[in-house]
Formats: sequence, structure tokens, C-alpha cells
Amino acid sequence: MRIDLSGRTALVTGSTQGIGAAIAAGLAAAGARVAVNGRAAASVAEALDRLGDTGGDFVAAPGDIATDEGAAAVFDAVPHADILVNNLGIFGARPALEIDDAEWRRYFEINVLTAVRMTRHYLPGMIERSWGRVQNIASDSAVVVPAEMIQYGMSKTALLAVARGFAKEAAGTGVTVNSVIAGPTHTGGVEDFVYSLVDPELPWDEAQRAFMREHRPQSLIQRLIEPEEIAHMVVYLSSPFASATTGGALRVDGGYVDSILP
Repeated sequence: MRIDLSGRTALVTGSTQGIGAAIAAGLAAAGARVAVNGRAAASVAEALDRLGDTGGDFVAAPGDIATDEGAAAVFDAVPHADILVNNLGIFGARPALEIDDAEWRRYFEINVLTAVRMTRHYLPGMIERSWGRVQNIASDSAVVVPAEMIQYGMSKTALLAVARGFAKEAAGTGVTVNSVIAGPTHTGGVEDFVYSLVDPELPWDEAQRAFMREHRPQSLIQRLIEPEEIAHMVVYLSSPFASATTGGALRVDGGYVDSILP
């Protein structure tokens, strides 16, 4: 299967590193013009330097999309998008009873409301052009909520509902809206998270195995997923081959979720 996204413009939020950067690289490798987003112009410029080695077509779209001003800056940099990947998100461990109201709001505003804001802006143009792809990067935590970060699980569950609702709004238009349920993935931020839960003196390979054994024992692959493995699903869903897949929650979770139901 050869995926050709030539002539398409994609925006990937939170794409200066980790899963977002892998998705940006994958979409560009398929021929799309990809806008790279991060809060600071400097971090976006550094990401473009790294991604430029792949030979893809990338543009800068800096801006903190959790704010009206930052979102407006991104809209100016990317007037229209054929493919929108709502990847921006934060996570962190905290005992449930210690999560205050401000923290609950912060997770909702960054992990959920940014996706709503971006979709609300770009979806009408996609519908008008009768073609478009919107994807929310969710998590296995949406359906198997981890005890150590229920505020994160809440936000990812909400993303599933957001994608399903917007898919209904776009029904019959040629635009698809989906969620990607990503399992525990190997990124720099996740390495820090793993070491916050296991012995920080362990070498990385041992720490990873201990984390999966103690905190994610449901995983069938028994390892962290690489960002490029998430990107492969996103690129497919962005393609014409996925034209009949909408309103769905597609799993790239390493067999972590026994059922899509809680």
C-alpha cells in the first residue's frame, strides 16, 4: 500500500518532539506539507532543523494553542488544513485526592479544549472542500484509567467523545474524524515518568521492564511502543484508504486494552 498525501496540508499540534514529531515526519514522508507546532518559536525552529534532515516539506506554526493569542498565531500561519492531528497533551502522576480544581481545569483546557478549538476552526473548511481528516491522539488511559493520574485519564476519555461528536457533525461530507488510542509510548517525557515510579538507579531497559510489569501488566507486547508505530496509524487514517473509517477509536496500544469498554 502506497500512501500519497501530495498536495495536502497537515497541522500537528505539539509536534516538536515525541509522538508529535514522529507523526509530522510520517505525514511529510507521505508527501504532505506539514505545519509543526509548539509553544515557543525557538523550540519549533529546533524541531524544524531536526525534521529537515528527512527531506520533507515543513513549515513553522508556533503558538500556545491553550490561549486565544497562541491559537490565533497558529491560524495565521496555517490558514487551512486538510489534515489536523490534535496531539498536544500533558501528563503526570499525582494521588487522586491531591488533584485540586486548578489542576483538573489545566488538564481539561490543554488536553481537551485545545482539540475542540482547533477542530472548530479547521473543520468547516474541510467540509466545504468535501475532504479532510481530523484525528485526536487519545490514550489507553481513556478506557483503563490509571490510579496514579486520573486527571489525565479523564481528559483522554473526553477526547473520545469529542471526536465522536465532531464525526457526527461531519457526517456525509467526505471528512473523517477519529481518535487514536495510543498505548504506553517511549518518549523523553515518558522516561522521566517511568523513573518517577520505579527505582531511578535502574538502567533504562530494566526500568522499562519493571514499569511494564508493575504498572502496565496488561500489555501484550510487554514493552513501550515507539512513536513511529503511532505515526504509522495516523498516516494511514490521513489517507484516502481510510475513507470509510470515521467516528472510531483505533488502537495502537500493544494489546493493552482488553475491551474498548471501561
